[in-house]
Amino acid sequence: MPLKLFTYIVFVILLAPVFLYAQRDSTVIPLWKNGAPGFEKLKNEKEKGDLYISNVHNPSITVFKPEAGKANGAAVLICPGGGHRILVIKAEGYEPAHFLTQLGFVAIVLKYRLARDTMSPYKVEVQAPQDARRAMRTIRNNTANWGIDPNRIGIMSFSAGGEVADMISFDNGKGDPKATDPIERESSRPNFAVFVYPGPLGVPDVIPKDAPPAFLVVADDDLCCSPPVVKLLQRYREAGVPVEAHIYSQGNHAFNMGLRSKLPTLHTWPQRLADWFAVNNYFKNPTVK
Repeated sequence: MPLKLFTYIVFVILLAPVFLYAQRDSTVIPLWKNGAPGFEKLKNEKEKGDLYISNVHNPSITVFKPEAGKANGAAVLICPGGGHRILVIKAEGYEPAHFLTQLGFVAIVLKYRLARDTMSPYKVEVQAPQDARRAMRTIRNNTANWGIDPNRIGIMSFSAGGEVADMISFDNGKGDPKATDPIERESSRPNFAVFVYPGPLGVPDVIPKDAPPAFLVVADDDLCCSPPVVKLLQRYREAGVPVEAHIYSQGNHAFNMGLRSKLPTLHTWPQRLADWFAVNNYFKNPTVK
């Protein structure tokens, strides 16, 4: 068998479980029933791609629930990266969702609009955070339905998704109590934040003292995204808000969940995140005596 064909077959075999996971026991929910505000006419535009998604005009969340008996009562919204041109939906969406559901979280993968996609009508600082805020509010509006503690809803982000997370994590996030849409009455601020090599946009000059506790991870040789992590770390320390940072010497950018890395430090970095969850009692389900 030719080496290229053998490599392709092995690649497909390795990907199959995640593709099946992405289709199994998941629910896709459009963020707005009639399409995104101001862009309703684009609602029926078809997304492109499989591993990498583009042409997102009808933003949505895909909800994955843990197996029966594993639920810990917490949830995490996942924002994949991709430079605002694509969404790295498998490696930075479905794979982290699989990891989180194994820990008992309800995992929600966000498909947000891409300002740098071909001929995009959107702006990075406008539509992407609008979608993320709507996603957080949709989660809070469904806490009773999904068995979630409304005070344990976090956000996990990668690369450009980290910029989106920055844009929604540090404002007050208050909903509009007079809104006719009940989703818009909910808070959009996460209770905790996980930044995986976040991009440089959106890092605030000052982090509020009631900001969500954060877990940061990056490789030092990532010229794009190690500076934002260092800035976030310093801002958190100045604010006196709990933060944990892991800066690995090697790994460059886009090591995802470490599954494909040859570096043992990166291959096991998700365990450090699991440790952080445990130390901060994010596994604790208050409904379980």
